Amino acid sequence: MKPAPFEYQAPATLDAALELLARHAGNSGEAKLLAGGQSLIPVMNFRLAEPALLVDINKLTELDFIRRDDGGLRIGALTRQRRLERDSAVAEAAPLLHETMPFIAHPQIRNRGTFGGSLAHADPAAELPAVAVALRAQLRLRKAGGERWVNAADFFAGLFTTSLEPDEMLVEAAIPPLSPRTGWAFLEIARRHGDYAQVGIAALVTLDDAGRCREARLVFLSAGDVPVEAREAEGLLAGQEISPAAVAAAADKAAQEIRPFSDLHATADFKRHLARILTGRALRKAVERANGRHQE
Repeated sequence: MKPAPFEYQAPATLDAALELLARHAGNSGEAKLLAGGQSLIPVMNFRLAEPALLVDINKLTELDFIRRDDGGLRIGALTRQRRLERDSAVAEAAPLLHETMPFIAHPQIRNRGTFGGSLAHADPAAELPAVAVALRAQLRLRKAGGERWVNAADFFAGLFTTSLEPDEMLVEAAIPPLSPRTGWAFLEIARRHGDYAQVGIAALVTLDDAGRCREARLVFLSAGDVPVEAREAEGLLAGQEISPAAVAAAADKAAQEIRPFSDLHATADFKRHLARILTGRALRKAVERANGRHQE
């Protein structure tokens, strides 16, 4: 199929792109930003989206960057996913993000797909939204004449829906540094590598000097209409030694907290079963890394 007719603009600067969005926001019809196009173009071809204006931002090289920042990381929205997969700064400052990247589709998709594009698309089955929430990323949203920062957890408002206004663009993410003695794990179950995950989890565990859990973060994909953080399960682990019993209790609680949908590939109950299994595996792996015992 072919997309419906649309106007096309390819601004050379961020200010010009924002001005286009500002002018179009007051008009009838929808404007869409084109970055990697790995999600938008198929949707347009099926006419599930019919934007009146397509704003190609691939000339905005100022949004393509990875920078260290006080132990954390700053990532431009136009940064290709393949670059994130290979960059040593990502592996060092955000190992959870580094571990996640090979799970995203296939190399051909990651060569074109962008970091910001995946977040703005807000597919609850995508890996990057869940990882952004787990890492407590801050997202910078720009519009003509202003900007604001939002927490990743507040950015995702529903199925394919974010807090972006029609005249705003996601331009950057800031990922804070991990606390000492923090381990990580990303796991998912899919029928084939590169397929959408039936369920996935991004996990972080921080241990105190006594080896007890100071903080745990458990964020699931394909578990609701947004990334779902299992806060009650996290609370069960706080202050506890991560024993087999504690892991089992947290996994059971997490499986109860998520809100998966039944689909052609799996029932909601089966997805809860998968979430329980993955939570246990992710917690054990994260604790091993926090204790420095995991060998890459």
